[in-house]
Amino acid sequence: MGAVETFIAGSPYVSPWINLAFEENMLPLASDRGIILYLWRNQHTVVIGRNQNAWKECRTALLEEEGGSLARRLSGGGAVYHDLGNLNFTFLTSPRHYDVSRQTEVLIRALQFLGISAVRTGRNDISVHDRKVSGNAYYSGKAGRFHHGSILINGNIDRMSRYLQPSEAKLRGKGIDSVRSRVANLREFQNSITVDGVKNAIAAAFLDEYGGRGEPIDLCDMLDDGGFQFLLNKYSSRDWIYGRSPCFDLTVERRFEWGSMELGFSILEGRIAGCQVYSDGMRGEIIAELGGYLEGIPLDGSALGEALRKPFGEEIPREVEDTASWIEKEWSRLV
Repeated sequence: MGAVETFIAGSPYVSPWINLAFEENMLPLASDRGIILYLWRNQHTVVIGRNQNAWKECRTALLEEEGGSLARRLSGGGAVYHDLGNLNFTFLTSPRHYDVSRQTEVLIRALQFLGISAVRTGRNDISVHDRKVSGNAYYSGKAGRFHHGSILINGNIDRMSRYLQPSEAKLRGKGIDSVRSRVANLREFQNSITVDGVKNAIAAAFLDEYGGRGEPIDLCDMLDDGGFQFLLNKYSSRDWIYGRSPCFDLTVERRFEWGSMELGFSILEGRIAGCQVYSDGMRGEIIAELGGYLEGIPLDGSALGEALRKPFGEEIPREVEDTASWIEKEWSRLV
């Protein structure tokens, strides 16, 4: 692959809403100019995936009582806990240069620079000695694409265990007993490691992989931009963070190999009046649209399955086909 222009942005803020607004605001810039490495941290925060049910994934009342923040990101995937012992990274680029394997290699090489041998595991993790040290998630949109995640360096795993409440089905599916049992800080493998050290290593590995000058981007220049302010208002709003109230006439859920799926239906006169989709599936932008396809459809499994498949023509994503098949086969039992 040919050379690309490289840029590096570092956030001086620790607010998740500010940092997520910076991230989305940079998407068009990345698409036009090459690839951006964005490094950032959040303080005392739970970040949930785009389609997740906040009340099910996080002990929201406890988090609020203890001064924490709840945020919802643009990408799919599961809930994570961030504090100043984590370093978050984002690779923002155009479809032409987007390559998850190459971007992940930057992270693995950075840890090698620090004397830590890591491997990519599962659908979105990086592990050291079978312990997860980094979770990754992905977004694809009209303005560009990004791959982001968090690296545990010296994070508070006790708080992580208290705030996050993944479903028993997810835990069984991964063959583990708790959140705490499967994650590790890099400090467990090298006690001299620091957040700044990891930050510098990722920047070095990024330039080693892509070349270029790594031109700095001053994020503070965006603060007065109308587009940034719009995004900041979105990410900090209760409507975005919590979404629609989880009070429905009918709720059905199932776990697939690619993640969980929960559908909350509001029903009026034998048809779907509204549908809220909750999922930790990685293809968040596709999953987010599914509820709209079901609105106005009669309460019939075949009709619902057809409504889900129809927008995709002959190339139906796995997540959509699995959900449509499940609804078709199980609808009479579910209702």
